[in-house]
Amino acid sequence: MTSFRRRRLGEILAAKGIVSAARINEAIAAGDNRAKRVGEILMADGLITEEQLAQSLAEQRGLRYQDLSEFRIAPRFFETIPVDIMQRYQFVPIEDAGEVLVVTVADPTNIPLIDELELLLQRQIEVCVSTPSSIQATLQKSGSSERVLQAVSEDFKFHLVKEQEDGGEEMLSLETIEKDESPIIKLMHTTIFDALQRRASDIHIEATDKNVLIKYRIDGVLYSATEPIDIKFHSAIVSRIKVMSDLDIAERRVPQDGRFKIRTAAKTIDFRVSIMPAAFGEDIVIRILDKESITAGVTGLRLEALGFDETDLRRFRKSIREPYGMVLVTGPTGSGKTTSLYAALTEINTGEDKFITIEDPVEYQLRGVTQIPVNEKKGLTFARGLRSILRHDPDKVMVGEIRDAETAQIAVQSALTGHLVFTTVHANNAFDVLGRFLNMGIEPYNFVSALNCILAQRLVRILCPRCKKTAKHTRKELEESAIEVDRYADHLFAEAVGCKECNFTGFRGRKAITEFLDLSDRIREMILEKRPSSEIRKAAISEGMTTLRQSAVSKVLAGETTLKEINRVTFIE
Repeated sequence: MTSFRRRRLGEILAAKGIVSAARINEAIAAGDNRAKRVGEILMADGLITEEQLAQSLAEQRGLRYQDLSEFRIAPRFFETIPVDIMQRYQFVPIEDAGEVLVVTVADPTNIPLIDELELLLQRQIEVCVSTPSSIQATLQKSGSSERVLQAVSEDFKFHLVKEQEDGGEEMLSLETIEKDESPIIKLMHTTIFDALQRRASDIHIEATDKNVLIKYRIDGVLYSATEPIDIKFHSAIVSRIKVMSDLDIAERRVPQDGRFKIRTAAKTIDFRVSIMPAAFGEDIVIRILDKESITAGVTGLRLEALGFDETDLRRFRKSIREPYGMVLVTGPTGSGKTTSLYAALTEINTGEDKFITIEDPVEYQLRGVTQIPVNEKKGLTFARGLRSILRHDPDKVMVGEIRDAETAQIAVQSALTGHLVFTTVHANNAFDVLGRFLNMGIEPYNFVSALNCILAQRLVRILCPRCKKTAKHTRKELEESAIEVDRYADHLFAEAVGCKECNFTGFRGRKAITEFLDLSDRIREMILEKRPSSEIRKAAISEGMTTLRQSAVSKVLAGETTLKEINRVTFIE
């Protein structure tokens, strides 16, 4: 009778060609001293990845390896298995196969843990293997916060709790939410936690005649966060937010602005609060400023990642590398102007030049850049701050926004005196910017001499790659969107569907559509002659300018977004 010998982990790794047998023997020898297993030592030394170790462990034990990269836990599991149990034992339920519950764990050799789980859940368990980080990530993203939020909003219909807790820095996690005693506190903490999980940029709390509505802004569009809550709880919700933001609870007739910080296990996140009196009570908007997340993104961000048209990108890169002049980015609030400027600054920041910015407020930190926040209460306006910056020997200057004639005048003079000035202004397109500056009383000659380029942009939502489908549009739909009917009658356009990965919206993330106005000699002369913007626009298009609408349509034809989405953010030409 031959006995079965389980292959050693080292043998499997060597057979796969991941690491040599000699190096494995060195790891085994070192393991005697370090009291660690071979896989742990090899991973600590950077010889194998977490995924390679998990796959080899699964092969050694004759188990299935489960890739969790796009997996989400089915909501039904949250009804029978408490979240804290999943967190404590670090497992993810995969499927319910009748009498057997299939779960994935990081260490299939931990038999006592599996036995304990079977006793706890009163189920026979079948095990498969995943990496520890993917298990933790799946537990974070897979509807656990949604389950808690739904339960809390249900409770709210029956219990009224008075506000008692004082403000300060809050520690937030699923565990602390479940320990909160006050449903009011629990609701607000859970709402914030869920908003972070769902990549929301803002939380809106609105009062109607009968209900309180909580909404998230995700990728620029508002979505309901919970079922409507009874209006009688509105004042308690507002009071909680005011306490957290250190605002006057008794004042309900004038707008108030505040801010607070929340510290999670991983990082600290800033929140800006705006409270406005309305017909049925105070409305609240909470802006989420996840500095560490965006800073990490901006530090490694390059302009091509923003979705720019290739021609516009090449021209914009040329403009931001000029020795002096003004680079203007325009668009409405929330169109990604600041992100574009940050990406531009990061791309040209070699450490050889002095970069100074003045912003209201400094939302995200940039490495190697001096950033100054506007403080109008203390007299530090854009204009006054910009004057001081110019005495501080800068090479490149960023002005968060040009709001008045004085700031515009100083910015233009700065560009004329050898500085490269980056700034934004609110306008509908690249040509409206010209009128804005001339109406501020800026001399056309100075403005034209200072200006390198104008970049107008918007953000369009990008379709979720996991669930999007294709379909043809009717002739009427194509005509309404000014798309050539005969040419695209049989074209397969991408359409939004919706799945768990995109919160059933059909979209995930946004990209920029751009309109780049290069200041050629012909365009400069037309501006100096004060020709109508319609003529300047025709001249720019004849020189090869791509309009916002053309940029948007190209993304539709590439299958990145939908006709309905671009009609939402651009004018039909």
